[in-house]
Amino acid sequence: MSAPDLALVAALIFAWGALSARLERSDVTAPIIFTAAGLLLTHGPLRVLSFSPSPGTIRGLAEATLVLVLFADASRVDPRRLSADWKLYARLLGAGLPLTIGLGTLLAFVLLAHVDIWLALLVGAALAPTDAALGAGMIVNPLVPERIRRLINVESGLNDGIATPFVTVALAGAATAEHVTSPSPLAAVGELVIGLLAGAAVGGVGGLLVRLARRHGWVAAEFAGPAVLALAACSYATALALHGNGFIAAFIGGLAFGGTAGKRGESLVPFVEDVGGLVSLLVWLAFGAVAVVPAFSGLPWQIALYAVLSVTVIRMAPVALALTGSGLSWTAQAFIGWFGPRGLASVVFGLLALEELGKAAARPALAAIGVTVVLSIIAHGITAEPLAKRYGPRLSPTPPGAGAATVPEVPARRLTRKASPASQTGPDTR
Repeated sequence: MSAPDLALVAALIFAWGALSARLERSDVTAPIIFTAAGLLLTHGPLRVLSFSPSPGTIRGLAEATLVLVLFADASRVDPRRLSADWKLYARLLGAGLPLTIGLGTLLAFVLLAHVDIWLALLVGAALAPTDAALGAGMIVNPLVPERIRRLINVESGLNDGIATPFVTVALAGAATAEHVTSPSPLAAVGELVIGLLAGAAVGGVGGLLVRLARRHGWVAAEFAGPAVLALAACSYATALALHGNGFIAAFIGGLAFGGTAGKRGESLVPFVEDVGGLVSLLVWLAFGAVAVVPAFSGLPWQIALYAVLSVTVIRMAPVALALTGSGLSWTAQAFIGWFGPRGLASVVFGLLALEELGKAAARPALAAIGVTVVLSIIAHGITAEPLAKRYGPRLSPTPPGAGAATVPEVPARRLTRKASPASQTGPDTR
């Protein structure tokens, strides 16, 4: 990146930081702004940026961002509160996610041209994980019951890692079909278990050390935040080194860190969130610069239809099936189903496909993923606050024993403002 490019990108980030609260009151989110900026500033009459990041560079940025936000989100979640709704998490992740992948794979195989069963599985698995940050206006809105926000946030944190083995199998099958004529589920389970254990060990030990160091005054204030940032990276890298799932490790590492570091560690998490938020802006800028035009060039109606189905039926129908009989109202089920934005994880998986399969082979899958992510950025970004305000108070209350009114707010990823005091006047009816 040249000096003029760097100056313009830095100015754009500064402008967003200065005006973000005002823009988001108009339902304009960071992914919308930076994807549009990446597109407009590198194509057409407004082209002033000359940089063209490689897929590998974007993938690295996206993976780093995903690791940081997973770790930061999880570190603020009280595991004791998760136990109250463990059946709902099991429904969404154990039934809803596989059904979403299966339905997405089936429709991709039927609708998309030049897509075999392996590329169809790649599309279905890559677009199954959700990114709660794209609906952050809903996540911080106290009109939505805290239980619903927590459910969406935790599901978003865990489904990235669970979908990774499906993507891996799909890539292997697309590259050499004979390699995975009968993929073993034990390998996928092994990756998840290793990731869980690695994350728990690194995050748990790290949290205890931070707690001990801060209690005795051993840690300098200016290095405490970077230490937690390094711990997030260590959780991810340790799992990869052991052939485990790095994204699961990052999320579990955050949970373990939050549980062992206590209040002494909680004050250090904003540094990780800030860094993750900054890098995510660069990801969306690069995504707009290199992915939008190829995805929409000569866009066939089949891909456009698939993108619409992906953000609606493919997500919402499995969620409704998974939550049937859970005690949640149909309004709550539809609300949870709609807020399944596609974001960083889908971008990472698409870029991984480009790297593994090559541009020609991966093009049909990349087009479907790219168009769906763009549609999701817009649709979920502009509907987050309006739907939260309209339907939040109608969502079902928490059944007896599912949590008390002292449950803390769900953390919002640093793509958006935190809830202002003025916005917290609504009821929080769990």
